[in-house]
Amino acid sequence: MTPLASLLKKLIRNSAGHIRYTVAIMGLSIAVFLLLAAVQIQVNYNELLHSRHNRDSIANFLVINKQLTDASLGKTALEDSVIQDIRAQSFVQSVGMLTPGRFRASIQSKSDRFPFYTDISFESVPGAFIDVSGIEWTWKETASYVPVIIPNTFLDMYNFQFSLSQNLPQLTPDIVKMLLFTITVYGPKGTATFNGKIVGFSDRISSMLVPTEFMDWGNRNFATEQIKNPSRLIIRTEDPGNPALTDYLRKHGLTTDAEKTRFSKYRKIVDTVVAISGISGALMLLFALLIFTLFIQLTIASCKEEINLLITLGASPGQLSRFLMNRFFPPNAWMITISFAALGLLQFFLSRYLQQQQVAISGIISVYTLGAAILLGLLIWWANRKTIRNYIYPGS
Repeated sequence: MTPLASLLKKLIRNSAGHIRYTVAIMGLSIAVFLLLAAVQIQVNYNELLHSRHNRDSIANFLVINKQLTDASLGKTALEDSVIQDIRAQSFVQSVGMLTPGRFRASIQSKSDRFPFYTDISFESVPGAFIDVSGIEWTWKETASYVPVIIPNTFLDMYNFQFSLSQNLPQLTPDIVKMLLFTITVYGPKGTATFNGKIVGFSDRISSMLVPTEFMDWGNRNFATEQIKNPSRLIIRTEDPGNPALTDYLRKHGLTTDAEKTRFSKYRKIVDTVVAISGISGALMLLFALLIFTLFIQLTIASCKEEINLLITLGASPGQLSRFLMNRFFPPNAWMITISFAALGLLQFFLSRYLQQQQVAISGIISVYTLGAAILLGLLIWWANRKTIRNYIYPGS
């Protein structure tokens, strides 16, 4: 260390005061950590909402229909204009029609061990909207059976209610898929009988589904009334908790499964909290930066006479400026580095904890947070340099 640097170090140490210096550094450290945390929280929030690992293949599909009221009784068909307007919404990725059967139908078991008969109604939906994979979801008149998908709730209802009250055996999904039953279709032209087979179970749509080809054939040949617009449709959306979606449904008198959209009630609150955390972090950073700048100014001002004397004796302003920057900025750089590292550890442990809750977020801190840390470093470097130059080069 040169004699000039040694002398300046003693002057700055005596003028700064350890307590004031420590308080200034701690205040700036807390502000930096909170701002970086706000950036990382926003990244985690977006990942929870939009990451493919967190997408729910059930919740992301919503069945929509008109709200049933005294005024809408008998008028539940969705007009073409309503369907087209729904398609045009930014939160809707795709739309599928749920086509109802306009004919009477019944199903009857062919097994003596499983005697069962009931009237039934069918719906059809395009194959892209079903949640059963590995099946052939099509039909033609020469097919050996009609494939049927039933809701999982139907099987639960049979196993835990109907079978117990009727002294019938309980059935596993694999056993149900092996059973054949008779489908009878009734219409003005008479009846038609088909073999039916359950090929899968759905958690997405709560009705008995048949392929579109069978539904079109049945409505064309056995419909008891002219074909109308569908009363229900299914949409695919990236975010079922989007407040814009629930607001749209409410304004247009439409409804869907409230369980799937329940998060929308809290989204505005969460959005507000995340925004407030970011604004609070930014305000605290500005406040802490102001305090630290004032600390530098007071420190330099308290030994300004000595600094002026050194300049008079031949010390260059450039030497003094570099020394003061080396004195004040490195602790700031370490402070940002330590805050970033601490946030990285918290992110790792948060990721591990959420993984146990079946929620996925990255265990590595975001590049956006890294970018924010670099920008903060540049901002603090600029603030330090400007403050020092204003005192070393007055009037510059």
